[in-house]
Formats: sequence, structure tokens, C-alpha cells
Amino acid sequence: MDFQLQSDQDLIHLYIAGDESGLKELIRRYQSKIYTSIYLLVKDEYLAEDIFQDTFIKVINTLKAGRYNEEGKFLPWVIRIAHNLVIDHFRREKRTPVINNGDDFDIFEVLGHYDESIEDRLVREQTHKDLKALIHLLPSEQKEVLIMRHYGDLSFKEIADITEVSINTALGRMRYALNNLRKMMQSKESSLKLNN
Repeated sequence: MDFQLQSDQDLIHLYIAGDESGLKELIRRYQSKIYTSIYLLVKDEYLAEDIFQDTFIKVINTLKAGRYNEEGKFLPWVIRIAHNLVIDHFRREKRTPVINNGDDFDIFEVLGHYDESIEDRLVREQTHKDLKALIHLLPSEQKEVLIMRHYGDLSFKEIADITEVSINTALGRMRYALNNLRKMMQSKESSLKLNN
């Protein structure tokens, strides 16, 4: 059976019916996005791995108990569980998360590589490095929405629920984040032109 052609929902039904390979394929399909969204919130490799495992323990328990009802929204549902576990962790630690892109983990590595020339690869790596540095400069609320939207595929309603703000606030933060990134990229480009 070619699992890659199966929908998330089919894989969930397979797993609930007792076929472990259904869950294995879901994890293979989404582990990079889920791990990345956790890591960007906690900025600690070991803690991110722990929370990733706790997330899937919760996913497994919910599926086995027959309580999963997020038809067609597996990834946003898992990201929401992960984000809640991150919040729980920081509540226990009595501090708020500093969302950060650590230098030791490249979020863009998870996007996959295609056949490309050395020149293309160097340009892509530099662009990703530049973008990562710019995302790092955003205020934490803007960074959080950007990460959840682009790396977690969450809707603005889901982001609003998780971050406990209105949808308009979540949309506003995203708009500010993109505007700030655009401005930073333009000023970077103009400073490069001045230096040449």
C-alpha cells in the first residue's frame, strides 16, 4: 500500500483500526513542521524533543480513546496540542517563552532540497539565512503568528484561539510581521547597493 497517496483521515482510520503504519506515516509526513514549530517556541533542542514526544503521546491517547473529531485538520490539531504543552511548560517554569531561531538549528532545512546547481544552493542558503535573521528581529507576538501560520499551517482562527486574542489581533500581528520583514529586506537591499 502506498501511504503517500492516503489522506490524513485515511491514515488516522488505519491507525484506529489497529494498523500502526498509519500513525508512522502521519509522523513522517509532519514531524519536521511540528518539531520546528515547537523548537522555535522553546529554543532548546532537548526540550523540543521532549515536548514533541509528549505531543504524540497525547495524540495517540486521544486517537485510541476515540476522541479525535478534527476531520481533515490533523496538522493544526497536533500543532495546537504542542503549543498548549509549550505554554504548560512555561507556566510551570513561571516564565514566558522567548520565541527564537537558534543558530544551531536551521528551520529552513526542513523545507526539503531539490536538484539544484551549487550556485542556486548558495543563493537559497544565503536567502534563508537572511530571512531567518530578519524573523529573529521581529517582536515575539509577530514572530509567533508568522511561525504558526507558515510552519504550522494554522488558520487565523486557530492562532487566535491558541494565543487567546481576537482574530483581528492575530491578522494585525501577521500584517505587521510581513510589513516589518518587507521593510527590513528593502533596507538590507538598499544598503547592499550602497556598498557595491
